[in-house]
Amino acid sequence: MAESDSKPRGFWQEAFAVQGSITPHVVADVVVVGLAAAAAVGLVEYIEYRTGTSLRLEVAPWEIAGAALSLLLILRTNAGYDRWWEARKLWGGIVNQSRNLAIGALAYGPESAAWRREFVAWIAAFPHIVRNSLRGEPPAAELSHLIGAAETERLAGAVHMPSCAALKLAELLRDACEQQQLDRFAFLQMDRERALLIDHVGACERILKTPLPLAYSIKIRRYIALFLILLPFALLNRLHNDWLVPPIMMLVAYPLFSLDQIGIELQNPFSTSNLSHLPLEDISMTIERNVMGLLRESTDDQTGLQLSSATERQAARADA
Repeated sequence: MAESDSKPRGFWQEAFAVQGSITPHVVADVVVVGLAAAAAVGLVEYIEYRTGTSLRLEVAPWEIAGAALSLLLILRTNAGYDRWWEARKLWGGIVNQSRNLAIGALAYGPESAAWRREFVAWIAAFPHIVRNSLRGEPPAAELSHLIGAAETERLAGAVHMPSCAALKLAELLRDACEQQQLDRFAFLQMDRERALLIDHVGACERILKTPLPLAYSIKIRRYIALFLILLPFALLNRLHNDWLVPPIMMLVAYPLFSLDQIGIELQNPFSTSNLSHLPLEDISMTIERNVMGLLRESTDDQTGLQLSSATERQAARADA
């Protein structure tokens, strides 16, 4: 997650924040409710003046309906948050599996610097590839400096980019095992870690391609609409000043529309067009920094051992 997002902010700073707020998405609907309530007040007063017929309703049914509506909105919001949190856990799994795979390659894999560099580079590229796939984007610019322009172009034409990347990792593991530079037990363990990466991708795609049922959304929004259309006639029976109804209706509509829209926004935690989407760029860069850092440290350790061994050999020859 981005550093700015993880820092706690003050109460008033968040209370009046615009960036990341749901308010810009619902303010137009809230204003429409206020205008509709004003029209309802004018209609009631006109009919009462002309005919003496009262359209003011008892408020008790709306108290019960409001409790039921609140429960439905809470259930919808919780369902959206569950999807968001599951997606975050899946990406946490991608982080862990990527690190485990890199550690296994550097600890048990071939001593070839070229093999290590290529294998770890594909691990670093994998989260970027998954992010682009989930968002329906072409391969990111970050890939060229990791796997080269030719491989990046090949990925762009792949039917399923994450599977293509996983296949490349599997081929590198197979080559190392066939050349007897990777122990069979280590090969099986590392291939299991690679397979788990695809499992996490598949689970993310399940979230992406299975939104909440449309009938559920239609029913809740229809309930909200009926509640807000009829509520002004009940408030007119309670308030001494009829023209307090429009602002009160806007205050009632604001949280209802907000909770409804939050449920919509949380359905797709991968899209940048949705509020509070997962910081996939930051997660991908974290994985890249971690695994490439392991590669550099491993290379430095090997260089140090080689220099130490060469120094010992020179000292032995001098003693002889």
